Amino acid sequence: MKFKGRDIVSIKDFTREEIDYILKVSEEMEKHVKRGSDLLKGKIMATLFFEPSTRTRLSFEAAMKKLGGECIGFSSAEGSSVAKGENLNDTIRVVENYCDVIVLRHPLEGAAKFAAEVATVPVINAGSGAEEHPTQALLDLLTIKSEKGRIDGLKIALVGDLKYGRTVHSLAYALSLYDVDLYFVSPEPLKMRESVLHDLKERNITYHEYTKVKDVISDVDVLYVTRIQKERFSDPAEYEKVRGSYKITLETLKEAKEGLIILHPLPRVEEIDFAVDHTPYARYFKQTYYGLLLRMALLALVLGAVEE
Repeated sequence: MKFKGRDIVSIKDFTREEIDYILKVSEEMEKHVKRGSDLLKGKIMATLFFEPSTRTRLSFEAAMKKLGGECIGFSSAEGSSVAKGENLNDTIRVVENYCDVIVLRHPLEGAAKFAAEVATVPVINAGSGAEEHPTQALLDLLTIKSEKGRIDGLKIALVGDLKYGRTVHSLAYALSLYDVDLYFVSPEPLKMRESVLHDLKERNITYHEYTKVKDVISDVDVLYVTRIQKERFSDPAEYEKVRGSYKITLETLKEAKEGLIILHPLPRVEEIDFAVDHTPYARYFKQTYYGLLLRMALLALVLGAVEE
Protein backbone atom coordinates (compact mmCIF):
# COMPACT_ATOMS: atom_id res chain seq x y z
CA MET A 1 0.00 0.00 0.00
CA LYS A 2 1.22 3.47 -0.86
CA PHE A 3 -0.48 6.57 0.47
CA LYS A 4 2.26 9.21 0.58
CA GLY A 5 1.68 11.73 -2.20
CA ARG A 6 -1.51 9.96 -3.28
CA ASP A 7 -4.60 11.74 -4.60
CA ILE A 8 -7.95 10.92 -2.95
CA VAL A 9 -10.33 11.37 -5.89
CA SER A 10 -12.66 8.36 -6.02
CA ILE A 11 -13.57 5.65 -3.57
CA LYS A 12 -13.30 3.26 -6.52
CA ASP A 13 -9.52 3.75 -6.48
CA PHE A 14 -9.23 1.84 -3.19
CA THR A 15 -9.10 -1.85 -2.36
CA ARG A 16 -10.79 -3.24 0.74
CA GLU A 17 -7.36 -3.80 2.29
CA GLU A 18 -6.51 -0.12 1.81
CA ILE A 19 -9.82 1.05 3.26
CA ASP A 20 -9.46 -1.23 6.28
CA TYR A 21 -6.01 0.26 6.86
CA ILE A 22 -7.36 3.82 6.62
CA LEU A 23 -10.03 2.92 9.21
CA LYS A 24 -7.36 1.45 11.49
CA VAL A 25 -5.24 4.63 11.26
CA SER A 26 -8.38 6.71 11.90
CA GLU A 27 -9.01 4.87 15.16
CA GLU A 28 -5.41 5.56 16.20
CA MET A 29 -5.93 9.30 15.60
CA GLU A 30 -8.24 9.54 18.61
CA LYS A 31 -5.23 9.88 20.94
CA HIS A 32 -4.27 13.11 19.14
CA VAL A 33 -7.70 14.77 19.34
CA LYS A 34 -7.53 16.15 22.89
CA ARG A 35 -3.83 16.83 23.31
CA GLY A 36 -2.91 17.61 19.70
CA SER A 37 0.16 16.49 17.77
CA ASP A 38 3.12 17.78 15.75
CA LEU A 39 2.77 15.07 13.07
CA LEU A 40 2.12 17.68 10.37
CA LYS A 41 4.07 20.59 11.82
CA GLY A 42 5.38 22.77 8.98
CA LYS A 43 2.81 21.44 6.48
CA ILE A 44 0.14 23.62 4.84
CA MET A 45 -3.28 22.52 3.56
CA ALA A 46 -5.19 24.66 1.02
CA THR A 47 -8.99 24.33 1.09
CA LEU A 48 -10.49 25.42 -2.24
CA PHE A 49 -14.24 25.33 -1.74
CA PHE A 50 -16.16 26.51 -4.80
CA GLU A 51 -19.40 25.36 -3.08
CA PRO A 52 -20.75 26.14 0.40
CA SER A 53 -19.72 23.76 3.17
CA THR A 54 -19.72 23.69 6.93
CA ARG A 55 -18.80 20.22 8.22
CA THR A 56 -16.43 19.14 5.47
CA ARG A 57 -14.38 22.34 5.40
CA LEU A 58 -14.26 22.81 9.16
CA SER A 59 -13.45 19.16 9.85
CA PHE A 60 -10.56 19.23 7.37
CA GLU A 61 -9.24 22.44 8.93
CA ALA A 62 -9.66 21.06 12.46
CA ALA A 63 -7.95 17.82 11.41
CA MET A 64 -4.96 19.71 10.01
CA LYS A 65 -4.63 21.89 13.10
CA LYS A 66 -4.99 18.93 15.49
CA LEU A 67 -1.92 17.47 13.79
CA GLY A 68 0.07 20.70 14.02
CA GLY A 69 -0.36 21.89 10.43
CA GLU A 70 -1.61 25.17 8.97
CA CYS A 71 -4.53 26.05 6.70
CA ILE A 72 -5.09 28.53 3.88
CA GLY A 73 -7.87 28.80 1.30
CA PHE A 74 -11.31 30.15 0.53
CA SER A 75 -14.87 29.04 1.25
CA SER A 76 -16.63 30.43 -1.83
CA ALA A 77 -15.72 31.30 -5.39
CA GLU A 78 -16.84 34.89 -4.78
CA GLY A 79 -13.91 35.40 -2.44
CA SER A 80 -11.29 34.30 -4.96
CA SER A 81 -9.90 35.18 -8.38
CA VAL A 82 -12.46 32.79 -9.85
CA ALA A 83 -14.88 35.71 -9.54
CA LYS A 84 -12.61 37.52 -12.00
CA GLY A 85 -12.79 34.66 -14.48
CA GLU A 86 -9.75 32.59 -13.50
CA ASN A 87 -10.08 28.95 -14.61
CA LEU A 88 -9.55 25.90 -12.39
CA ASN A 89 -6.30 24.95 -14.09
CA ASP A 90 -4.69 28.29 -13.26
CA THR A 91 -6.06 28.31 -9.71
CA ILE A 92 -4.52 24.90 -9.01
CA ARG A 93 -1.19 25.80 -10.66
CA VAL A 94 -0.91 28.88 -8.46
CA VAL A 95 -2.12 27.43 -5.15
CA GLU A 96 0.11 24.33 -5.33
CA ASN A 97 3.09 26.66 -4.80
CA TYR A 98 1.73 27.67 -1.41
CA CYS A 99 0.79 24.31 0.10
CA ASP A 100 1.55 20.63 0.59
CA VAL A 101 -1.98 19.28 -0.06
CA ILE A 102 -5.12 20.67 -1.74
CA VAL A 103 -8.66 19.88 -0.56
CA LEU A 104 -11.13 20.71 -3.33
CA ARG A 105 -14.92 21.01 -3.44
CA HIS A 106 -16.39 21.93 -6.79
CA PRO A 107 -19.88 21.92 -8.40
CA LEU A 108 -18.71 20.24 -11.63
CA GLU A 109 -18.37 16.50 -12.00
CA GLY A 110 -14.83 15.53 -12.87
CA ALA A 111 -13.32 18.68 -11.31
CA ALA A 112 -11.38 16.75 -8.65
CA LYS A 113 -9.98 14.32 -11.21
CA PHE A 114 -8.89 17.22 -13.41
CA ALA A 115 -7.27 19.03 -10.46
CA ALA A 116 -5.37 15.87 -9.50
CA GLU A 117 -4.01 15.59 -13.05
CA VAL A 118 -2.82 19.21 -12.97
CA ALA A 119 -1.43 19.48 -9.43
CA THR A 120 2.02 18.38 -8.30
CA VAL A 121 0.80 18.07 -4.68
CA PRO A 122 -1.84 15.58 -3.47
CA VAL A 123 -5.48 16.52 -4.14
CA ILE A 124 -8.31 15.36 -1.88
CA ASN A 125 -11.81 15.40 -3.36
CA ALA A 126 -14.17 17.04 -0.85
CA GLY A 127 -17.16 16.69 -3.19
CA SER A 128 -17.25 16.88 -6.98
CA GLY A 129 -20.61 17.75 -8.53
CA ALA A 130 -23.24 15.05 -7.98
CA GLU A 131 -20.59 12.43 -8.66
CA GLU A 132 -18.58 11.42 -5.60
CA HIS A 133 -17.60 12.38 -2.06
CA PRO A 134 -14.97 9.79 -1.08
CA THR A 135 -13.97 11.14 2.34
CA GLN A 136 -17.63 11.19 3.40
CA ALA A 137 -17.96 7.53 2.38
CA LEU A 138 -14.85 6.65 4.38
CA LEU A 139 -16.10 8.42 7.48
CA ASP A 140 -19.46 6.68 7.04
CA LEU A 141 -17.67 3.32 7.02
CA LEU A 142 -15.72 4.34 10.13
CA THR A 143 -18.97 5.31 11.86
CA ILE A 144 -20.65 2.01 10.99
CA LYS A 145 -17.65 -0.05 12.04
CA SER A 146 -17.21 1.86 15.30
CA GLU A 147 -20.89 1.87 16.26
CA LYS A 148 -21.86 -1.62 15.08
CA GLY A 149 -18.51 -3.35 15.63
CA ARG A 150 -18.37 -4.59 12.04
CA ILE A 151 -19.44 -3.87 8.48
CA ASP A 152 -19.69 -7.38 7.05
CA GLY A 153 -23.07 -9.03 7.53
CA LEU A 154 -25.07 -5.83 7.94
CA LYS A 155 -28.22 -4.73 6.14
CA ILE A 156 -27.89 -1.07 5.16
CA ALA A 157 -30.56 1.22 3.71
CA LEU A 158 -29.71 4.38 1.75
CA VAL A 159 -32.71 6.73 1.78
CA GLY A 160 -33.63 9.90 -0.10
CA ASP A 161 -31.92 11.49 -3.09
CA LEU A 162 -30.04 8.57 -4.64
CA LYS A 163 -29.77 10.17 -8.08
CA TYR A 164 -27.97 13.41 -7.25
CA GLY A 165 -26.61 12.56 -3.79
CA ARG A 166 -22.84 12.17 -4.21
CA THR A 167 -22.50 10.81 -0.68
CA VAL A 168 -24.66 7.78 -1.44
CA HIS A 169 -22.82 7.07 -4.71
CA SER A 170 -19.47 6.90 -2.94
CA LEU A 171 -20.91 4.97 0.00
CA ALA A 172 -22.54 2.38 -2.28
CA TYR A 173 -19.20 1.82 -4.04
CA ALA A 174 -17.38 1.53 -0.71
CA LEU A 175 -19.91 -0.91 0.73
CA SER A 176 -19.62 -3.08 -2.37
CA LEU A 177 -16.21 -4.17 -1.04
CA TYR A 178 -17.92 -5.72 1.99
CA ASP A 179 -20.38 -8.55 2.55
CA VAL A 180 -23.55 -6.47 2.97
CA ASP A 181 -27.14 -6.30 1.75
CA LEU A 182 -28.08 -2.88 0.36
CA TYR A 183 -31.56 -1.37 0.35
CA PHE A 184 -32.19 1.69 -1.83
CA VAL A 185 -35.23 3.75 -0.81
CA SER A 186 -36.16 6.76 -2.93
CA PRO A 187 -38.92 8.46 -4.92
CA GLU A 188 -39.09 7.03 -8.44
CA PRO A 189 -37.48 10.12 -10.08
CA LEU A 190 -34.53 9.94 -7.66
CA LYS A 191 -33.63 6.26 -7.96
CA MET A 192 -30.01 5.19 -7.72
CA ARG A 193 -28.06 5.89 -10.91
CA GLU A 194 -27.88 3.03 -13.39
CA SER A 195 -24.09 3.37 -13.54
CA VAL A 196 -23.89 2.62 -9.81
CA LEU A 197 -26.32 -0.30 -10.05
CA HIS A 198 -24.31 -1.71 -12.95
CA ASP A 199 -21.12 -1.62 -10.90
CA LEU A 200 -22.85 -3.31 -7.97
CA LYS A 201 -24.06 -6.10 -10.25
CA GLU A 202 -20.50 -6.51 -11.55
CA ARG A 203 -19.36 -7.01 -7.96
CA ASN A 204 -22.21 -9.43 -7.18
CA ILE A 205 -23.63 -7.20 -4.45
CA THR A 206 -27.21 -7.89 -3.39
CA TYR A 207 -29.43 -4.80 -3.48
CA HIS A 208 -33.16 -4.13 -3.24
CA GLU A 209 -35.09 -1.05 -4.39
CA TYR A 210 -38.07 0.40 -2.51
CA THR A 211 -40.08 3.62 -2.41
CA LYS A 212 -41.21 3.46 1.25
CA VAL A 213 -39.10 3.46 4.43
CA LYS A 214 -41.72 1.42 6.27
CA ASP A 215 -40.96 -1.53 3.96
CA VAL A 216 -37.37 -1.80 5.25
CA ILE A 217 -37.31 -0.30 8.75
CA SER A 218 -37.79 -3.61 10.57
CA ASP A 219 -35.04 -5.35 8.59
CA VAL A 220 -32.08 -2.98 8.37
CA ASP A 221 -29.21 -2.38 10.80
CA VAL A 222 -28.24 1.02 9.39
CA LEU A 223 -30.56 3.72 8.03
CA TYR A 224 -28.57 6.27 6.03
CA VAL A 225 -30.83 9.26 5.37
CA THR A 226 -30.09 12.05 2.88
CA ARG A 227 -31.86 15.29 2.03
CA ILE A 228 -33.46 16.04 -1.32
CA GLN A 229 -30.86 18.40 -2.80
CA LYS A 230 -32.63 21.44 -4.21
CA GLU A 231 -29.38 22.86 -5.64
CA ARG A 232 -28.95 19.84 -7.96
CA PHE A 233 -32.29 20.40 -9.76
CA SER A 234 -32.27 22.49 -12.93
CA ASP A 235 -36.09 22.73 -12.82
CA PRO A 236 -37.58 24.01 -9.50
CA ALA A 237 -40.90 22.35 -10.38
CA GLU A 238 -39.23 18.95 -10.42
CA TYR A 239 -37.79 19.61 -6.97
CA GLU A 240 -41.20 20.54 -5.58
CA LYS A 241 -42.59 17.19 -6.77
CA VAL A 242 -40.21 15.21 -4.55
CA ARG A 243 -39.60 17.70 -1.73
CA GLY A 244 -40.38 16.22 1.66
CA SER A 245 -40.77 12.70 0.27
CA TYR A 246 -39.50 11.20 3.52
CA LYS A 247 -39.45 12.21 7.16
CA ILE A 248 -38.12 9.89 9.82
CA THR A 249 -40.23 10.35 12.96
CA LEU A 250 -40.79 8.51 16.23
CA GLU A 251 -43.76 6.87 14.54
CA THR A 252 -41.50 5.60 11.73
CA LEU A 253 -39.18 4.03 14.31
CA LYS A 254 -41.87 2.05 16.14
CA GLU A 255 -41.07 -0.91 13.90
CA ALA A 256 -37.30 -0.36 13.92
CA LYS A 257 -34.96 -3.29 14.35
CA GLU A 258 -33.24 -3.45 17.73
CA GLY A 259 -29.79 -1.88 17.51
CA LEU A 260 -30.63 0.22 14.43
CA ILE A 261 -28.42 3.28 13.92
CA ILE A 262 -29.46 6.32 11.88
CA LEU A 263 -26.81 8.22 9.92
CA HIS A 264 -27.04 11.41 7.86
CA PRO A 265 -24.26 13.29 6.02
CA LEU A 266 -25.91 16.58 7.06
CA PRO A 267 -27.16 19.22 6.70
CA ARG A 268 -30.67 17.97 7.30
CA VAL A 269 -33.67 19.98 6.22
CA GLU A 270 -36.90 18.19 7.06
CA GLU A 271 -36.08 14.50 6.57
CA ILE A 272 -35.40 13.65 10.24
CA ASP A 273 -37.67 14.96 12.98
CA PHE A 274 -35.85 16.72 15.85
CA ALA A 275 -37.46 14.29 18.30
CA VAL A 276 -35.36 11.49 16.78
CA ASP A 277 -32.20 13.26 18.05
CA HIS A 278 -32.99 12.07 21.57
CA THR A 279 -33.40 8.39 20.69
CA PRO A 280 -30.68 5.72 20.94
CA TYR A 281 -30.90 5.33 17.15
CA ALA A 282 -29.42 8.75 16.32
CA ARG A 283 -25.73 8.71 15.40
CA TYR A 284 -25.51 11.59 12.90
CA PHE A 285 -23.85 14.03 15.28
CA LYS A 286 -21.36 11.40 16.47
CA GLN A 287 -20.76 10.78 12.77
CA THR A 288 -19.19 14.25 12.46
CA TYR A 289 -16.65 13.32 15.16
CA TYR A 290 -15.65 10.23 13.20
CA GLY A 291 -15.22 12.58 10.22
CA LEU A 292 -12.56 14.48 12.15
CA LEU A 293 -10.66 11.25 12.92
CA LEU A 294 -10.92 10.03 9.32
CA ARG A 295 -9.66 13.29 7.82
CA MET A 296 -6.79 13.43 10.32
CA ALA A 297 -5.82 9.94 9.15
CA LEU A 298 -6.00 10.83 5.44
CA LEU A 299 -3.92 13.98 5.83
CA ALA A 300 -1.30 12.12 7.87
CA LEU A 301 -1.17 9.34 5.27
CA VAL A 302 -0.94 11.42 2.08
CA LEU A 303 1.66 13.70 3.69
CA GLY A 304 3.77 10.74 4.78
CA ALA A 305 3.50 11.33 8.54
CA VAL A 306 2.32 7.77 9.25
CA GLU A 307 4.34 4.68 8.44
CA GLU A 308 2.65 2.47 5.85
